Amino acid sequence: MSTLVAVLRTADGAVLFANAALENALGLSRRTLEGGDFSTLFTDPALLQTALAGARGQDFAALRYEASLRRQAQEPMPVHVHVSLIEPTGEVLVELWPLEQHARQDREERLREQAQANKELIRNLAHEIKNPLGGIRGAAQLLEMELDSPELTEYTQVIVHEADRLQSLVDRLLAPHRHPHLVGDVNIHEVCERVRSLVLVEHPQGLRVQRDYDTSIPEFRGDREQLIQAVLNIVQNAAQALTERIAAGDAVITLRTRVARQVTFGRQRYRLALELHVIDNGPGVPDAIKERIFYPLVSGRDGGSGLGLTLAQTFVQRHHGLIECDSVPGRTDFRILIPLP
Repeated sequence: MSTLVAVLRTADGAVLFANAALENALGLSRRTLEGGDFSTLFTDPALLQTALAGARGQDFAALRYEASLRRQAQEPMPVHVHVSLIEPTGEVLVELWPLEQHARQDREERLREQAQANKELIRNLAHEIKNPLGGIRGAAQLLEMELDSPELTEYTQVIVHEADRLQSLVDRLLAPHRHPHLVGDVNIHEVCERVRSLVLVEHPQGLRVQRDYDTSIPEFRGDREQLIQAVLNIVQNAAQALTERIAAGDAVITLRTRVARQVTFGRQRYRLALELHVIDNGPGVPDAIKERIFYPLVSGRDGGSGLGLTLAQTFVQRHHGLIECDSVPGRTDFRILIPLP
């Protein structure tokens, strides 16, 4: 079970039983928990003590409230608490649901819905733009053939050049929807090494790309080229954000791989998942776009197309995964999650 569960003695709130999920969340063993006062594990013990007093007086059959659960060497965990009486024994059942998990699931659902809406919008918009672009470019070329003045042909060449530039943008918008999904065995560290070599060729001075790999991660089925492109887009974004630090010679990007166990994303629970972090020591994502960085045409950089992260998210979602971002000044962490066999 992913729900945190404890059974308490009504008289004094002592723990009679704690499930594995609660042990993992608190970082305490069942042996340590059993017999102890459960209310002391909350930042505000009085809330549970009041609930237990109500249970003793049979004032309610079930009670719900929100609280914060203390954890070993970690920040308190906000939880939704459900307290109910167990009949006929008279013991108290306490069920806890981490609020951050609910918030994360809602955020993931919004991301997926937004990605689907973006995909339809982009495809329709791109097709609508392509047809008139071809006409504009063709008309400009025909007009250029009729002009005798070199000065005037400069204007038609500007039209042709700008039409080509817009055509290139449209092609990039449509790119992830055109290419087939070529599935094979993927070693994520081969993907990381390929990306690392490409970025270091582009930035040979002032940038270190550190490796922090868990080499026990198994191969999985996926599209190697799409994953390379997804990771490359994120790393290139990080490198562009590190321009000042690269000039100063202290820019660092870390590629970290880990195996996550019993994780839930996309409203589905997976026994194992790949966790690939791309961490940089740049200025962080601007607050104004932090909630929209995976939307198309949203960029925090002058001259940026705003397509890199959109394409990365699309490619990762094709592998039933997702990308999350946690950013503060001095540390930005893009985390790619993909289910493992």
